[in-house]
Amino acid sequence: MIRHACKDDCLQLAALSIKVWLETYAVEGIKREYAQYTLATFTESYFSTLLDSSNYNLLVVEKDQVIQGYALLNMKSFYQSAINGFELEKLYIDTRFKGQGLGKQLLNALEHEFGKAYWLYTWVKNESNGFYQYLGFREIGQHTFEFAGTQIENNVYLSPAP
Repeated sequence: MIRHACKDDCLQLAALSIKVWLETYAVEGIKREYAQYTLATFTESYFSTLLDSSNYNLLVVEKDQVIQGYALLNMKSFYQSAINGFELEKLYIDTRFKGQGLGKQLLNALEHEFGKAYWLYTWVKNESNGFYQYLGFREIGQHTFEFAGTQIENNVYLSPAP
C-alpha cells in the first residue's frame, strides 16, 4: 500500500534511511564521517520536521506494518527552472524489497498526485542510474558537492515527458 507518511512513521523512516544510505554510499565500509552524517541527519525529528513543512511531501510503501521504501518530494526545489518541476529528493527502497517494482509504484503514485514534471540527482556510481535510464529519464546535467573532503559527482535526471 502506498500512502502519505505520518508522525508514527518517523522512527522507521529514520532507521530505513540510515540502512539504505550506508548500503549505497559506504561502499568501502563505515567511515567515521559516514556514521556521523547518517546518525546526525536521519533522525525521528528530521522526518517529523519534514512532515510539518508545506515544502515537502513524503509517500511510503508499506506492507504488514513494514515500511519498505519511500519517496521524499521537495516541492520548492527547482533545477535551472520551475519548468523542470519539483525535486524527487529521495527514493529509498529497502534492499530486501528491491526488484519488486516498489520504486516504480512510488513514482507512479507521486506522478498521479503531484504531476509528471520532476527532477532528481543521483551519485554517478549508484546503481539507480540504470533504473532511471530504463524508465526513460533524461540526463540533463551534473550536480557536484563536497562530502568529507571529496567531490561527489551526481547525474541530474528529468522525468520522462508525459
